Amino acid sequence: MRTNVVLDDQLVQEAFKYAKGKTKRELVHQALQEFVEHHRRMDVREIRGKVRIRRGYDHKILRTGVR
Repeated sequence: MRTNVVLDDQLVQEAFKYAKGKTKRELVHQALQEFVEHHRRMDVREIRGKVRIRRGYDHKILRTGVR
């Protein structure tokens, strides 16, 4: 879909520091992808009562790699 938009030049320049793309088109595409992915994620509060954590589970072990 083609469209014309007016973008804040300073915001675009700052976004290029973090973006993978080298063109404005790639930058906007990446921003749209990240926006959609962010909004598709389930809010942790929505799974309250639906997940059971086994007794004795230690999340810190996963950080160290020791089992």
